[in-house]
Amino acid sequence: MSNNKIQKTNAMRILDSAKTEYKTYAYECAEAIDGVSVAEKIKQDPDKVFKTLVTCGRSGEHYVFVIPVARELDLKKAAGAVGEKFVEMIHVKDINKITGYVRGGCSPIGMKKPFRTVIDSSAENFESIIFSGGRLGLQIETSPASLSELIGADFVELTV
Repeated sequence: MSNNKIQKTNAMRILDSAKTEYKTYAYECAEAIDGVSVAEKIKQDPDKVFKTLVTCGRSGEHYVFVIPVARELDLKKAAGAVGEKFVEMIHVKDINKITGYVRGGCSPIGMKKPFRTVIDSSAENFESIIFSGGRLGLQIETSPASLSELIGADFVELTV
């Protein structure tokens, strides 16, 4: 799919300015749907499609975890990855206030402010991974190394 036919999101503009190669997938979506359904809509392996989860640690800091859509975040592993005693998911109603994105359209790139981000180590098994492009109905595909470098993310095993 050509990148120039889709209205640019902040995530896409950041990738462009970093001269990072990426591909986009657009699909019809009126409201947030689960990630496995997104993978089906764009005809991709759910292990290669990642969701962006935002948490809050005991310290009050927010952390972002990027994991495969069909997997579940292991909160103990997540807390350990960022040096917290524990982390918990933020409330859905707070997503926009904290990240600037809406539920189902939360990209690890271009949040209101940079948060410490960890990508599940399974991403390193793929030449490229797919994640939200910053709005409902849009996914971005790029290499895990490019994503990690762009947002300063580490790779750690994060799922149950």
